Amino acid sequence: MKMRWSGWLTALLVIVTGSFAMAHTPEQAAEKINSGDTAWMIVAAGLVLFMTPGLAFFYGGLVRRKNVLSVLMQCFMCMCLMTVLWVTVGYSLAFGGEGGFIGDMKFAFMANVGMDPRDGDTIPHVLFMMFQGMFAIITPALILGAFAERMKFLGFTVFSAIWLLVVYCPVCHWVWGNTDKSLADTFWGLGADGALDFAGGTVVHINAGIAALMAAFVLGRRQGYPERISPPHNLPFAVLGAGMLWFGWFGFNGGSGLKADPTGANALVVTHVAASAAGLAWSLIEWIRDGKPTCLGMITGAVAGLVAITPASGYVDVMGALAIGSIASVLAYIAVAFIKEKCGYDDSLDVFGVHGVAGLWGAIGTGIFCLTENFGGDIETRGAQIAVQFKAVIYTLVYSGVVSLILLFLIDKTIGLKASSENERVGLDLTEHAEHAYTLVD
Repeated sequence: MKMRWSGWLTALLVIVTGSFAMAHTPEQAAEKINSGDTAWMIVAAGLVLFMTPGLAFFYGGLVRRKNVLSVLMQCFMCMCLMTVLWVTVGYSLAFGGEGGFIGDMKFAFMANVGMDPRDGDTIPHVLFMMFQGMFAIITPALILGAFAERMKFLGFTVFSAIWLLVVYCPVCHWVWGNTDKSLADTFWGLGADGALDFAGGTVVHINAGIAALMAAFVLGRRQGYPERISPPHNLPFAVLGAGMLWFGWFGFNGGSGLKADPTGANALVVTHVAASAAGLAWSLIEWIRDGKPTCLGMITGAVAGLVAITPASGYVDVMGALAIGSIASVLAYIAVAFIKEKCGYDDSLDVFGVHGVAGLWGAIGTGIFCLTENFGGDIETRGAQIAVQFKAVIYTLVYSGVVSLILLFLIDKTIGLKASSENERVGLDLTEHAEHAYTLVD
């Protein structure tokens, strides 16, 4: 009996002590995970991941049938390879430490990344890490559209892996990882300087767009470009991919506030509005200029609108989204239909024309159309905000362009980048992967 009473007394003390601790630890209460935010961010992470298979279909439908599997393979390699790099060192390089050119190794191999939230967040740290990892997957994948149909798979794999670590991670760190205000006037203090990039205008689209342009210059043209390049082999694939991208973009932009709140709802709304306005604008341009709007034009315009609204989605209203999307479509159309032809470079799937140009406009448009209460940092005037946006654009263009060019040159001189003339003629599906996308007989 004495032992029984002792056991009950011990249990009672544990319950009382635990209840008292839970009721009187405000630090723990402040760090409590919000189930609604967590649920939304789990969905958002899945939506962003869904965009990379969407990109695979979008790009895959636009190339010739002998190269469709090579595009799909490259996209899925990004899903696998970038994930491994991200959880081992990439996340730490992008978000470890508060200052400097690049992050430290605080989070390498998922050290210090667990179920507790980061400071100021209401979702598990591991979920934030994975959500950001989905951006790290799709950004290098965007670049492949510039050199589709002519880059060796080994060269692509090595380039993408190194590019993630030496280009994407530093730029991500400057814009989203640095919180030290003393870095505001440095090359790598863009976020601390007040640059607005809600979901990746500079980090993702300008970054990938200028790297794509460098790749197009280094690899040169495809055989027979432009006279003997056949049209898209499967336009329905491209339409399907564009629809998947549009759907996934709700997580891309809507999740970047990390909360299920009004800002996320607004981001979702303006994302849809900008894409709709841009798709409509591109179709109207074709209708007026050529007499017939095309399906390819509409989906290209819609993607341009999605790109442009990305940095602004947390800071503008619906009218701002209409303007950003419409203007993005006009600028991207000019880049694709006139500038590329005039300059003579072979950006196979118009990565620079759409992601680079529309992303550049989106970053500047963010400063022009953002609501005054959303100015970054200590910025008080719209002119000053626009100037900071220009600074972020220029820094990203210079760093990503120069480093990407050097990286491409070094890989080309070592393991090689461009497929041989014979392999390019036969097609990369067979020569690089020993597969056919379509069977000719049952």
